[in-house]
Amino acid sequence: MSTMKLHVSDPASLLKLCSTLHDKNSVEIQIKVNKYLQEQTEASLVFLVPLFLESEEAVIQVLGTKQLEREMRFPVTNNALNVAVKRRCSIASPSRDLNRDLQDMIRTVISPVPDTFLNVPVPHPKQGTIALLVCIVNYADRENAEFICSELVLECFRFCLGTVLNTVAYEEEKRLKKQCQSLLSVARNLFSRLGNMSDLLREIMTEARKLTNAERCSLFLVDHDHNELVAKVFDGELSNQAVKEVRLSINQGIAGHVAATGELLNIRNAYSHPLFYRGIDEATGFRTRNLLCFPIRKEDVVIGVAELCNKNSGYCFDVFDEEVAMAFSIYCGISIMHSIVYKNIQDAQLRSKVSNELMMYHMKVSDDDVRRVSNCQLDHTKIQIDNFSFSPRMILLTDTPCFVLRMLDDLGLIQHFRIKREPLIRFIMFVKKGYRDTPYHNWMHAFSVTHFAYVLIKNLNLIDQGYITQLDALALMISCACHDLDHRGTTNAFQMQSCTVLASLYSSEGSVMERHHLSQTLCILNTEHCNFLDCLSPEQYSKCLDLIRDMILATDLAQHIRIFAEQQEMLNDGYDKNNEKHKRLLLSLLMTCSDLSDQTKDWKTSKKIAEMIYEEFFKQGDMEKSMGNNPLEMMDRDKARIPELQIQFLSDIVIPVFQLLAQLFPPAKCLVEATEINLQCWSRATNIFLERWPKGHSSMEILTDPDFEKEVLELLNFL
Repeated sequence: MSTMKLHVSDPASLLKLCSTLHDKNSVEIQIKVNKYLQEQTEASLVFLVPLFLESEEAVIQVLGTKQLEREMRFPVTNNALNVAVKRRCSIASPSRDLNRDLQDMIRTVISPVPDTFLNVPVPHPKQGTIALLVCIVNYADRENAEFICSELVLECFRFCLGTVLNTVAYEEEKRLKKQCQSLLSVARNLFSRLGNMSDLLREIMTEARKLTNAERCSLFLVDHDHNELVAKVFDGELSNQAVKEVRLSINQGIAGHVAATGELLNIRNAYSHPLFYRGIDEATGFRTRNLLCFPIRKEDVVIGVAELCNKNSGYCFDVFDEEVAMAFSIYCGISIMHSIVYKNIQDAQLRSKVSNELMMYHMKVSDDDVRRVSNCQLDHTKIQIDNFSFSPRMILLTDTPCFVLRMLDDLGLIQHFRIKREPLIRFIMFVKKGYRDTPYHNWMHAFSVTHFAYVLIKNLNLIDQGYITQLDALALMISCACHDLDHRGTTNAFQMQSCTVLASLYSSEGSVMERHHLSQTLCILNTEHCNFLDCLSPEQYSKCLDLIRDMILATDLAQHIRIFAEQQEMLNDGYDKNNEKHKRLLLSLLMTCSDLSDQTKDWKTSKKIAEMIYEEFFKQGDMEKSMGNNPLEMMDRDKARIPELQIQFLSDIVIPVFQLLAQLFPPAKCLVEATEINLQCWSRATNIFLERWPKGHSSMEILTDPDFEKEVLELLNFL
């Protein structure tokens, strides 16, 4: 009974307190205990700090009689409170040693914050550990004040500790139940978005922010092939503009560390962590205070990393957030992998549909077709095709496969790689049949582009001078022949707006039509008896396909515009034949020049090409009008001022491209001169065109009128 003796407490007051502790709410009980101890110690503020020893965290829900908007959780191990826990006795500490967020919160109750506070540890009656701490701020200045305060606390909790701990444990159970319900709701939301990876990633970030009360979230997927982290969707962006894909090395930064190790990182002070990169904060003005970065797994493999920034309440991420994040990551991994599988199945079905459509449209190449080309008796060498001014469109359509073979032979590529002629001929015939009968983007355009690449390689001595290798040349010729395979006569923008099958397949990657051309190239290459590249070594084969991919994608003018500045910089700094980046930029430049080569021919040819191009444009414009859309001016047969559009095209795109080429290869200056002559012709044509416009003639009628061409040439004294 002597252990139950009260030394400093008033039994009546303590009994009255105990009689009121019947709440199931931990906050209400703490308010009552705080108020009682505050009165007994004559302190300005008292608050309880329950300890969770398994997580080594301290929890604060109430300051005096004020309930916090959100409980504070912070580690005990690196805090001033840890001294009292370790020594198991009351410790008076300076207030500056408190958690900074806690200091700010105390300041809302007492201002200024007193210099010292007293930490009183309360031991657990059975476990031999410290169950909680009682912080007493600004207590009465009297003899043995610290001893009296400590005794008041210990005597109080001798009777009410069980009630306090039980209510805290009860609320922890409620929290776990709520966590499970939240995660089930999250799982339902995630699995409803498997059909769209971007939507799924956005939903993952939204749910991650909600579950952890974070300000922002970034999500990276791991590209194991390139050892990179890839982010296509970001949360918290201030702009509605599309965000470009971001790639980071898997060996750098906090996200890279988590991806490489598979371990969660909870960083309470971002700027003090050695892996944190401040550059993004400096560029955006955003201030990162704390981070929670966790891996997303498929079994034992890390497939992604989520990075949460800044606890909205102003405190750090706690162990509860870590537990939620790791539980959440399981659902993320499952949903992402199912989404990838689902997308792959969809893509396979769409590719099958497109490939079947292509084969049904064009049928097959017969053995007789191959033999006719292989055994052709005509002397094709009579036509001199190896100069820049030659127009390949004068060659008969039926003879074009033979001339492709002649060009490859003349460059020495067939002999160098020991290419089998029969599969090569079959491939060329398939490619020829793979082009639709569109006004401009047809086989004759592809043949013309291929011819120009041949002329560039031959006349600029690109192989002999070491600018490109034989493999580069072979890939360039194949890319030119295939770069518009199965073109539908419509632009990428039209495909996207019309939600076509091709847009469904490739819209997430960009360059819709170019990716389709590449896909069909590979489809033909993999067709039986068409793979003439099987003569290459595995390394050559892989590199050749990579080159074909890059060069076909380079024919997207949007891609050309993106890298034009890099090509300029490359030439200004001096071309380095041993620099792989310079090689890629050069091949892209050669590909673009070949694709635009029609503009280097005489004006009669250039005008004829314009007729084909605008006929194709106007057909798309007519389709857009039938769909209720307003086409661009160049697509609208009723509004297009063709000479002005041609002047803009030559000035902004064509001439700058060939000027770059001539800067590196002086013999190509004749191409710049040819395009400038065509620019003069179109400039002269502008006034003639405008004179006829008000008389009711359509733009195409004016362009195709023989007198229009004659008047332009007479003005320039070319006749």
